[in-house]
Amino acid sequence: MSAESILIVDDNPDNQDLTRIVLECEGWEVRVAEDALHALKILETYLPRLILMDVQMPGMDGLELTRKLRADATFRDVIIVALTAYAMKADEDKARAAGCDGYISKPIDTRTFPERVRRYLNRSRDAGGGAGRPCTAED
Repeated sequence: MSAESILIVDDNPDNQDLTRIVLECEGWEVRVAEDALHALKILETYLPRLILMDVQMPGMDGLELTRKLRADATFRDVIIVALTAYAMKADEDKARAAGCDGYISKPIDTRTFPERVRRYLNRSRDAGGGAGRPCTAED
């Protein structure tokens, strides 16, 4: 099986590095975008299986980018997981309404994070697509 492809969209370099290193150690192919515009540029030539989307970014935020991607059939089956420091129920609801398939709170726990990502990837494969499953903080 080939390595799963993941795009991290996060404006914080420390978060980018930590998340990338943890995922690469699992053997996944990882690319990083520092904002929504950079993500859109990467997505012109790269179709990841999963996008880890920071919600709070300058300019276009992660939820706006998620809505934009969900409106494009090209990204219908891409799994989008909100990755955010906001962990209130209303924030989870906003992520779900924007089209996120999941929700992971920051800071990430490096011991459990790879398994959480793996569950999203496996659930998507089992369900036959990316979008449409509920976002839960437990995933």
